[in-house]
Amino acid sequence: MKAILALEDGRLFEGRAFGASGTTTGEICFNTSMTGYQEVITDPSYRGQIVAMTYPQIGNYGINPEDAESAGPHVRGFVIGELSPVASNWRSRMSLPDYFTEHGVVGIEHVDTRALTKHLRSRGAMRACLTTELDSEAAIKTALASPSMEGMDYVHEVSTEKGYEWLDDSRRFALPNASANQLETYLELPPVRHRIVAFDFGIKWNILRRLRQAGFEVDVVNSRASAESVLAKNPDGIFLSNGPGDPAALGYIHEEIKKLIGKKPVFGICLGNQILGHVFGGTTYKLKFGHRGGNQPVKDLRSGRISITAQNHGFAVDPDSLPSNVEVTHLNLNDDTVEGIRHKEMPVFSVQYHPEAAPGPHDASYFFEEFAALIDQTK
Repeated sequence: MKAILALEDGRLFEGRAFGASGTTTGEICFNTSMTGYQEVITDPSYRGQIVAMTYPQIGNYGINPEDAESAGPHVRGFVIGELSPVASNWRSRMSLPDYFTEHGVVGIEHVDTRALTKHLRSRGAMRACLTTELDSEAAIKTALASPSMEGMDYVHEVSTEKGYEWLDDSRRFALPNASANQLETYLELPPVRHRIVAFDFGIKWNILRRLRQAGFEVDVVNSRASAESVLAKNPDGIFLSNGPGDPAALGYIHEEIKKLIGKKPVFGICLGNQILGHVFGGTTYKLKFGHRGGNQPVKDLRSGRISITAQNHGFAVDPDSLPSNVEVTHLNLNDDTVEGIRHKEMPVFSVQYHPEAAPGPHDASYFFEEFAALIDQTK
């Protein structure tokens, strides 16, 4: 079946549909990861977006439930160069087209994703329509009529309705290695060291897994949870998760988080970093085409260490808007945007990228231990 990807500026890409049929709209963006398409598809931070993968072949290892980052897909549509005709992996449970058909996601292949990416890097992220039903002119009009990402609150769509304690299997997978006396498939979890509350703004499951692997017992609360209800749980620390949309549109969240600063140690990732920027009195702005992929170089200004990081965000904290008692701790080496901040007087810090790295490199996984150490220091 033929499919059309129409951008709001009139640029058209034709290809072949896979998965569900129909019409969808969203902000078109690109991801440079070479693996991890399932994690991308199920990441709640992609709510409201059509994602193009720059890696040329997608679908080659299928879909399996263990690698999901949430209960289902969050992308509005999916754009790839070539769909693998075979899903070849012993962990695979179904093919990517079957998964999209089951969940109603429209996909398109045979798109020149290099040309699309170059266009977005030049013109910036924009609204788009992906359709198997409309002609080119109608698809462009539909893209133009769709909402912009700026000013959008998608957090309320992806946050859990009810709070819960994270009890899912969080053991780290490991291939048995007899020479290292590692005979089990999964590594044992450490004992619980700290109890924390995690705000779910669109939290990825691997963040919860990594928190548990670092010795945290995690109580997850809705994005609309009040500061009073969180403090009533008397946690050792508070975690602010990743999530979709415009951080400036979350004033109701900013107000509650303000009430928690100085009361408990706080650690934020991605949207959590941007929220803290607003809580401290700063502002955020929209990036031209965002940072999405597993190959972003970030410098820790405290140590000089450079890490290759996994990222997924379209907004950034404006460093000039931050007060003097907040310091920028990390910078993106591609464009010098803020990748981490820390309060100089209170136990609060955050990073813009994803230290849990699902998918992506593991250079930055030490932040979970830093959070545990910060709690130890304040007890």
